Amino acid sequence: MQDFWFYLQLGLHHVLDIHAYDHILFLAALALPYTFKSWKKVLILATVFTVAHCTSLALSVYGIFAVEVGWIEFLIPVTILATAMMDLWYAKKEEHARGLVWHLAATGFFGLIHGFGFSNYFHMLMAEIEEKLVPLIGFAGGIEISQVVVILCVLLLAYIVQSLFGIKQHLFITVLSIIIIVITIPMLVQTFPL
Repeated sequence: MQDFWFYLQLGLHHVLDIHAYDHILFLAALALPYTFKSWKKVLILATVFTVAHCTSLALSVYGIFAVEVGWIEFLIPVTILATAMMDLWYAKKEEHARGLVWHLAATGFFGLIHGFGFSNYFHMLMAEIEEKLVPLIGFAGGIEISQVVVILCVLLLAYIVQSLFGIKQHLFITVLSIIIIVITIPMLVQTFPL
């Protein structure tokens, strides 16, 4: 049980670490097109991301599949950029007209990429542990809890800005998407594999 709590905390820290803000940027971009009225959709997206993220970790930990780290480090900001660009497209549509199926598929794929970004470290961390399932479940739990916290913060910010200050949702989505894109571009340049 001690392993479970250690890995749960590791999952929390993995997402909420301010120095590894790529995860927070991705989650912010993921939640931008939604409001509190559609919190279930956002929670489903976060869970799909968690499952995909932990699937790539499991593939690595059990030695089934590994990916070159250089490409993954580059693809992580690509996923953030792609999600923010999708948000710009969503900003022009009513919430009920946004394609949840496409968003689910993209989120799952992006979750795999983000998981492979952490997989080498996680693989080394678990090299001496025989029973790997409990740590994986603990880590997944930590990721899910922290993702829900980030998403709730984004939804709360959207509510405050849109309700109290009267900012239209499409303007809120557009401005924050552009900010995320501007923050992500230097990450793309720094990680471009040459």
